[in-house]
Amino acid sequence: QVQLVESGGGLVQAGGSLRLSCAASGDIHGINAMGWYRQAPGRQRELVAHFTIGGSTDYAASLKGRFTISRDNAKNTVYLQMNSLKPEDTAVYLCNVFSRGYSYWGQGTQVTVSS
Repeated sequence: QVQLVESGGGLVQAGGSLRLSCAASGDIHGINAMGWYRQAPGRQRELVAHFTIGGSTDYAASLKGRFTISRDNAKNTVYLQMNSLKPEDTAVYLCNVFSRGYSYWGQGTQVTVSS
């Protein structure tokens, strides 16, 4: 089992920045990938950014480089730096890891961007 705890969400004005953190605990040795997804009301859950054990990353095309994923392996933590935030970025952001054939999800952290 892997437990994930997200933090860093909140209310910001358009153009502002937030940095999300996701700390993994439990059986962390089998983790193959870590990443961020988001789900806005009435929308499908979508990939924001994904970081693999091989160092590959994928970003949602709509982010246009505004978001950056990073990882601190020593702390078992993945981060999402979110810049130039737009109201359209408002969503629940969820951390996800893949380990030993299973996906694990955090409970999510709310990001709200005001106009």
